[in-house]
Amino acid sequence: MRIRIMAVGSKMPRWVEDGSSEYLKRMPRDMPLSIQEIPLAKRQKNADPEKLKAAEGDSILAQLSSSDHVVALEVKGKPWSTMELSRQLDRWRMSGKDVALLVGGPDGLSDSCRQRADQQWSLSPLTLPHPLVRVILTEQIYRAWSVLQGHPYHRE
Repeated sequence: MRIRIMAVGSKMPRWVEDGSSEYLKRMPRDMPLSIQEIPLAKRQKNADPEKLKAAEGDSILAQLSSSDHVVALEVKGKPWSTMELSRQLDRWRMSGKDVALLVGGPDGLSDSCRQRADQQWSLSPLTLPHPLVRVILTEQIYRAWSVLQGHPYHRE
């Protein structure tokens, strides 16, 4: 099983690259975690946010396999504790499917991405900056893996 964070946007600040790469490299070979950047739709003056979201959504969907287990990151999704996330991670692993975690752009995820999703997960009811979400996601996936392994990284 591999896990891909499919995030709209590129050219992240160095702190994002440094923070997320630290956790990406800690993941084991049998559960690789990666970030796949999806180009931001070209923003112009008076551009329609719904059309931008739709274009970004089409780009995301084009990169998915029909067999992928898709999780949309949504404010209105279900919040998971660390222990709940570790149980989710274990279920994903047991399914044998690759997992795609979808992170929308500045305007969010398209309706088509939400409809394709098998699950919707909320990191927080707060609106988080998209660069920060990459760091949080990589750390939380690593933490959930460490719980499953009985590794001392996570302490309750």
